[in-house]
Amino acid sequence: MHSMKEKFNVLTSTAVPLPIENIDTDQIIPARFLKATTREGFGDNLFRDWRYDANNTPIPGFVLNGGTYGGQILVAGKNFGCGSSREHAAWAIYDYGFRAVVSSFFADIFKNNALNNGLLPVVVSDDFLRHLIAVVEKSPATSLTIDLPRQAISAGSRSESFEINAYKKECLLNGYDDIDYLLSLHTAIRAFDLVQAETGSSQHG
Repeated sequence: MHSMKEKFNVLTSTAVPLPIENIDTDQIIPARFLKATTREGFGDNLFRDWRYDANNTPIPGFVLNGGTYGGQILVAGKNFGCGSSREHAAWAIYDYGFRAVVSSFFADIFKNNALNNGLLPVVVSDDFLRHLIAVVEKSPATSLTIDLPRQAISAGSRSESFEINAYKKECLLNGYDDIDYLLSLHTAIRAFDLVQAETGSSQHG
C-alpha cells in the first residue's frame, strides 16, 4: 500500500542550530549506510561521523548530542545538501524527526528530494538566518513558527516570507508525494471523462 507523508500546515517547534556552511549529503548520511532501500532507520545514522566516534561513542559537543537542543526544525548554514545526489539524505533528516530545514541556500537536487519526501526546505536571507541561529543558540527553548499556507517563518517579533513551488506546496499541505497527487486527480479525471462521454453521446444522439 502506498503511504502518504504527514500533512504540513503550520509548524511551531524548538530548533536545532547547525551553523556550518556547505554541509554535503555525505556528511548528512555517509555512503556506507546507503544499502537499505526503505526509508526507515536512516535517522539513526544522520550526521553519523559528527555524532559518533570510531567506537560508536557519542561525541560531546555535537549539537544533536547532550540534549541542549531539540525539535522538528533544523537551522543550518548556507549551501545545505550539496555534493552527490542521494535521496537518502532527505530520508535521514525526516526519519530523525525533522520536518523542516532552514538555510539561506540549498542545493537544487537536495531541495527537490526534500520536497518529495515531506521535508520542507525554507530559504531565508543570510541576515535572517544569522538572526535565527543567534536566537536559538542564546535560548534553546525558543520556538520558531513556519506557516506554510502564508509562506512565512517567524521567531519572536521577526518574520520573513519564503518562496515555494505552488505544486510542491499543495503536495505538502495534503501529505502527498507525486504518486498521491496523481491518485488525487483520478476522481476528477474520471468525472470529467464521464461528462465528456455524455456530452459526446448527446451531441450525436
